[in-house]
Amino acid sequence: MSEDVPLLDDLMPWAVSGLRLGRAWVAAPDPATLRARWTALTGAEGPERERLFRPSRARTPAAGAAALPGQRSAATARFTDDPGPFPDPVRVLRAPFDEQWLLPDQRLIDAARPELWRVLDGQQLFLLEHPGLLVTAHLPAGRLGRIRPLHRRPGGAEANLAPGLPALLGSRYGGWVTPEDVLCWILAAGRPGVRGYEVPLTADPERWRAGLELGHRLLTVQLRGARGGEPPRLPGGRRPYVRSAVTAWPQELAYDAETETLSIGDGAVSPVPAGAWEYEAQGVRVLESWFAARSAHRDPGVRGLEGFGPAEWPQSWTSELLALVTTLALLADLAPERAAFTAGPPLPAAELTAAGVLPPPRWSRRPASVLDHQEEGPGGQFALL
Repeated sequence: MSEDVPLLDDLMPWAVSGLRLGRAWVAAPDPATLRARWTALTGAEGPERERLFRPSRARTPAAGAAALPGQRSAATARFTDDPGPFPDPVRVLRAPFDEQWLLPDQRLIDAARPELWRVLDGQQLFLLEHPGLLVTAHLPAGRLGRIRPLHRRPGGAEANLAPGLPALLGSRYGGWVTPEDVLCWILAAGRPGVRGYEVPLTADPERWRAGLELGHRLLTVQLRGARGGEPPRLPGGRRPYVRSAVTAWPQELAYDAETETLSIGDGAVSPVPAGAWEYEAQGVRVLESWFAARSAHRDPGVRGLEGFGPAEWPQSWTSELLALVTTLALLADLAPERAAFTAGPPLPAAELTAAGVLPPPRWSRRPASVLDHQEEGPGGQFALL
């Protein structure tokens, strides 16, 4: 692409590195596992608690930390002095399309990125570069690349877009352009390039509307029913369902392309389109990665709190698997259309520059100050923001 094509880094200027957990046991595929791990950790004393905690340079049981924004029940005393009550787990995205649960206690997380927690609410969306593009309504908590919140403040206030961009596009295309419209266009038209992720903008209102329609379909599938939306469904009334239930812990996944059957140990799900089975993210099959995360606690080499997990395969996981198969199948069906989509005649870069949209101001690359609530700092003192 041309050097004049805008970069995602300029259109959505504020980006945050992913959460660095520092210890794998603070996240799990189910809340019950987290409660069992918490109970074991808080019930241990002295060297045993230290061993289970797995200290790092950033976090030790003897260090206190501020409460995470929005998590007022979290304790802030030193863990060795007062672990506090079990913090209610929050839903997070641990890997592409892998929704799990996290203990929202900053004393346990090496780099929790409080600036992300401050803007986490029911209206927020996070755009991830992984190296493709993925949108989630859940807090990303893994190696998912740079995180770009759609909004810089809670309540959907102040879009994380180059100032003036929606107004310029609205005047060009003859209508109101919302932050979510821009996000949908990025999903449809954005492509990786040698300079970074490139997002060509079109001078053609018809191409803009076509990109919005494609991007909206991509967004709806990726959100998977979050924010009160309907879960995506396969066309034509097809849907994967359980042919036989899992009765013993499955050792592996297997796929039969001829019958479109996914075997989970002695259980089976079908129909599973080949596109869902073959769908990859970060170089691995998503379904295999999802299954491996749920079987990790049974690895003979696992030690400490990571070894806590369900003894029987939860039925809820099979339900999650059915939803995931649908999501991946739909994205696989949309992939050719997205690959073929072009922005048409480009919006001249000089127009973006003349309007003051690019380059974005330096302040837009920093988090906004959120001053409408207090946050409890280490030891119960209130933090100044």
